[in-house]
Amino acid sequence: MTRIAVAISGGTDSLLSLLLLRESGAEVMAVHARFAPQADAALDDQLRALCEKLGIAWHVLDLRQEFERLVIAPFIAAYQQGQTPNPCALCNPAMKFGLLLDQALALGATALATGHYCRLEQRADGPCLGRGLDALKDQSYFLSLVPRERLRHVHFPLAAWTKDQACQALAQRGLSAPVPAESQEICFIPHDYREFLRQRQVMLSGPGPITLRDGTVLGRHAGLWNHTLGQRKGLGVAFTEPLYVLAKDHSGNRLIVGPKSQSLARTVRTGPPNFLRNPQDWPAQVLVQTMYRQRPALAQVQWNSNQGLNITFDQPRPIATPGQVAAVYSPDGDVLAGALIVPEPLENS
Repeated sequence: MTRIAVAISGGTDSLLSLLLLRESGAEVMAVHARFAPQADAALDDQLRALCEKLGIAWHVLDLRQEFERLVIAPFIAAYQQGQTPNPCALCNPAMKFGLLLDQALALGATALATGHYCRLEQRADGPCLGRGLDALKDQSYFLSLVPRERLRHVHFPLAAWTKDQACQALAQRGLSAPVPAESQEICFIPHDYREFLRQRQVMLSGPGPITLRDGTVLGRHAGLWNHTLGQRKGLGVAFTEPLYVLAKDHSGNRLIVGPKSQSLARTVRTGPPNFLRNPQDWPAQVLVQTMYRQRPALAQVQWNSNQGLNITFDQPRPIATPGQVAAVYSPDGDVLAGALIVPEPLENS
């Protein structure tokens, strides 16, 4: 019999995934990973009681030290380098489908299941990751950095479900999730990332000038790390038209801004890619998405496994943010590759 470990967080999605797999005839066990620095003993007790009620084996895995090293430390380092990191995209390959998957297999499971809303097909030529049915909840973008080999041991039971259907299905089974609310964007930051960095006493850049591309000084910023490319609100400067962040000049500690017409670009560069399908097998047309909840757009993609992807959109797009993910899709919604966006040379910004 297939034995599947289901990563449960306390939310509706992971709990329903656990039940669906058990109802399918699979032998299941629940694994709850502690990632965030602050342990939630009350949640642990609730999940343990729920699993005991359901007659499902239960395991708690304390991975907080590893999470600090593999997710939080790179998150802080990225801000120190002037980028806007995406910790969820880093957590998936390093933690959920890295260390957590390894520990689940060590416990005797043959695979790990999660409550992600995305599609995964085990094809003859290997796993194929794709968009889930629920366009509003699709999480394939965040999974594009997970190595293909790891996906051989993964299940996503909610691929063909919507969030509303999941909530209804759980209620029909007479159960409620210990954590009914949607999870927050960054699990280890309760409120504002700026306050988190201050509490950690992270050394970051100080105040400097806000200028136009030609060097005209418009005001002062409180630190480049407070801003992200494409940002419009919160600049604190007056001008004849709305201004957007175009680039960060780290050598001069200068925030470069400009009108909307200058905030669009056709090119994006990335670091080394994670290929989920051999580039030789890519379709003639591909689409690229450079932020969550953004519609992917047609683009030309050139690749170098060591240096990264060079992406050219067919039409200008909002400037991509270094530290975020560029995910490459087929027109059918299959994920072809994922990579972290790197800054464009300042002279081209």
